[in-house]
Amino acid sequence: MFGYYIKLALKSVKRNPILSMLMITAIALGIGASMTTITVNYLMSADPIPHKSAQLFHIQVDSWDPNNAFDDDDDALPNQLTWTDATNFTLAKKALRQSAMGMSGGIIEPPGDDAKPFEASIRLAYTDFFGMFDVPFIFGNPWDSSSDTNRQQVVVLSKRTNESVFGGENSVGKTIVIDGRNFQVVGVIDDWQPMPKFYDVNNGAFNETEEIFMPFTLKEELELPNWGNNSCWKSPDGEGYKAFLQSECINTQMWVELPNDLAKAEYMDFLNNYVLEQKALGRFPRPLNNRLSNVMEWMERQEVVEEDAKMMMWLSFMFLLVCLLNTIGLLLAKFTGKSAEIGLRLAVGASKTDLFKQHLVETALIGLMGGIAGLGLAVLGLQGIKSLYGDFVDDLATLDVSMILVALSIALLSSIAAGLYPTWRACNIAPASQLKSQ
Repeated sequence: MFGYYIKLALKSVKRNPILSMLMITAIALGIGASMTTITVNYLMSADPIPHKSAQLFHIQVDSWDPNNAFDDDDDALPNQLTWTDATNFTLAKKALRQSAMGMSGGIIEPPGDDAKPFEASIRLAYTDFFGMFDVPFIFGNPWDSSSDTNRQQVVVLSKRTNESVFGGENSVGKTIVIDGRNFQVVGVIDDWQPMPKFYDVNNGAFNETEEIFMPFTLKEELELPNWGNNSCWKSPDGEGYKAFLQSECINTQMWVELPNDLAKAEYMDFLNNYVLEQKALGRFPRPLNNRLSNVMEWMERQEVVEEDAKMMMWLSFMFLLVCLLNTIGLLLAKFTGKSAEIGLRLAVGASKTDLFKQHLVETALIGLMGGIAGLGLAVLGLQGIKSLYGDFVDDLATLDVSMILVALSIALLSSIAAGLYPTWRACNIAPASQLKSQ
């Protein structure tokens, strides 16, 4: 019977092509607009490491100005740590894995007379960074912990950097020149772009991953520049790079891996005891206030999904509602035009239930066509976003299978909902009056 209803629906669409196209277009516009914003919001708020996001925690401690909170919220904590605290937390080794980290950069000097130097971003971290965030390797491995301790000049390259400098070959054991210094390559990672880039949302949640990874301890050893956000509530005590590192300026992130609630509670006790010890030394003038935020909590606190993006999504839903209201009007017009046919079928014994099902199938077919057309408009909308904002939104402007299914589901359900009243109205006409008029 369902196949028969589909056949009747296709004939009805062909019989009234202009009216049907208007309804399909209205639904397509609503689906296209809503799916463009839904897709962006969905990808911005997606769990970037779902299998262990509840075990990875970002550390916050309140080392800020005693007279002013970090921002307008009195309970607000600094979003980064000082060099001193992040280093101490890492060296304490109180978690399964831990790593202080920060951003820097330098000039890579490729081998060959014709090769041009280029600037590259650097992620300074401890070796636990790679295991903690499941970074995939195509050649070699992370450096070992002794390289962190001994401040050895070793690096891990991104796949694109390895292709630029070494032509994509296995470069493990080779030397790369960065800012005039020789570094030994110990590994090359595969394509790795967590979206959002949760481990450092302070410096761009949707930026590309860094091009080079090197031991965090080399920042002090080589006096590497600070490329990330840096905030200070008082000036360093002294001059020079070392005084800057030992100041109360915050420019370092810190993540730990804690496999269960017990490990989390024990680590919080460690943080509280550490801050109390620092208070005795004259630091941490604000009340005791430490926090461990897992991946999703951290992204929510940092408002990775901007309010503007959420507002645009709700506005697109309102636009979809307007399109559906127009569709209701068009369906009323279409089904009213079929009153004589419906009256005749009722007169010869067709039940209202059968007619109701038939016309709901027709509205569902129109909705499906509108949904497919809406997907095309959504693709165009996402391409427009790419052209406006550049390559860094490529991973945010892509329709995946789940979003395609969502679009088609919304189109079907919304069109069926829009067709309920027109269908009910059409099925409740008086057949006698229609037969008399004929």
